[in-house]
Amino acid sequence: MRVLRFLGISAVVGLMAAALTGCGYNDLQRQDEQVKSAWSQVLNQYQRRADLIPNLVNTVKGAVAAEQGILEAVVNARSKVSSIQATPELINDPQAFQKWQAAQGELSSALSRLMVVVERYPELKSIAGFSDLQAQIEGTENRITNERRRYIESVQAYNVTVRSFPTNLTAKMFGHDVKPNFAVENEAAMAKPPAVDFGTTPRQ
Repeated sequence: MRVLRFLGISAVVGLMAAALTGCGYNDLQRQDEQVKSAWSQVLNQYQRRADLIPNLVNTVKGAVAAEQGILEAVVNARSKVSSIQATPELINDPQAFQKWQAAQGELSSALSRLMVVVERYPELKSIAGFSDLQAQIEGTENRITNERRRYIESVQAYNVTVRSFPTNLTAKMFGHDVKPNFAVENEAAMAKPPAVDFGTTPRQ
């Protein structure tokens, strides 16, 4: 009897596993993990940029004292970004995600304006450590672009699975919903990181 009971339980478990596999459960789990991994990398790069900004501001503020308004805009935008706690759950909350993205966009805009301004001050190149800081910021902006694209692709694949039949039935059963994504109105602009060629003087 015990053997028959064991075989019966094993058969039920096997059928359940086959059913879950056939209805897309495993695909949902795999793609959900891919989204989480991509999101973690996005946060890492944005945090790296946020960590570099105080050093950037402290390095250039003496040389570009006349541009105090732009420096303050960068500092304030960074403060706003830091006030939003970017938890893993953020990618499941469209409103919170939109608020976080708007704050990051504001910081990107302020930082881009600062990059343009400092080009007018070629003497910055003589400041110790400035070239290294320039390279770090440029590299971080490139990594942000790459990780954003990877996240966008991961979320697109996940959302298609969540919406597709019959996987959508499994998604509803296990609480999976579409995830918010970056609103990219101009992907060509997103793919072009802010100019950080501090040593270039603008054309007259």
